[in-house]
Amino acid sequence: MGVQLHRGAVAEVILDFPPVNAVPAAGWHALADALVAAGADPRTRAVVLAAEGRGFCAGVDIKEMQRAEGHDALLAANRGCAAAFAAVYDCPVPVIAAVHGFCLGGGVGLAGNADLVVASDDATFGLPEVDRGALGAATHLSRLVPHQLMRTMVYTCRPVSAWQLHRFGTVLEVVPAAGLRRAAHRVAAEIAGKDPLIIRRAKESLNGIDPVDVKRSYRFEQGFTFELNLDGAGDRARERFLEGR
Repeated sequence: MGVQLHRGAVAEVILDFPPVNAVPAAGWHALADALVAAGADPRTRAVVLAAEGRGFCAGVDIKEMQRAEGHDALLAANRGCAAAFAAVYDCPVPVIAAVHGFCLGGGVGLAGNADLVVASDDATFGLPEVDRGALGAATHLSRLVPHQLMRTMVYTCRPVSAWQLHRFGTVLEVVPAAGLRRAAHRVAAEIAGKDPLIIRRAKESLNGIDPVDVKRSYRFEQGFTFELNLDGAGDRARERFLEGR
């Protein structure tokens, strides 16, 4: 349980926070550390980011946040998310996200910063942040869907399917759930068969030509989450969510 790192030419980083992979603040930092460690290993040529359980990631652990007094838990979660998303983006080798079930909130941050996404045929992607009293990861959602759809998803909290993203070209393959890891490892192995120095320079060069600074953009979004929390709107929305309203 927690974050697992399996080293090798194709390293594997696994999220495992039962029952729904709602990741606590420390878990986001552990994920960032695992990704940094994988990328720092000279043997690593690609990384598969996957998850155990019912879904890829349900975002932050709202129950942890509501149990804590003051703003420390919120700040820790937001810093943890920023660190984990940045670790995916900055990993010096390509990161392939293997997404199954639900990919929500912080899960979109991870998948949106990945170099490639392979998904199971039951996978859905969504940003329920407005219903949770927060904002963030629209930066990463905009890397997966067209701009107007991104806005619709933020305002309405509606999810989209892996098949829809496949039509946009932002999900490489949609496969049965039983074959998801195998499909992710297949494309990772294809990348790992290339010259490792050239692949690392390719990753660096592609990050360098990105039109949006994803780290700065996400931190800008997070500022509005802080504002909503200070206003009390964030806390009220989280309580409604936990009460099932």
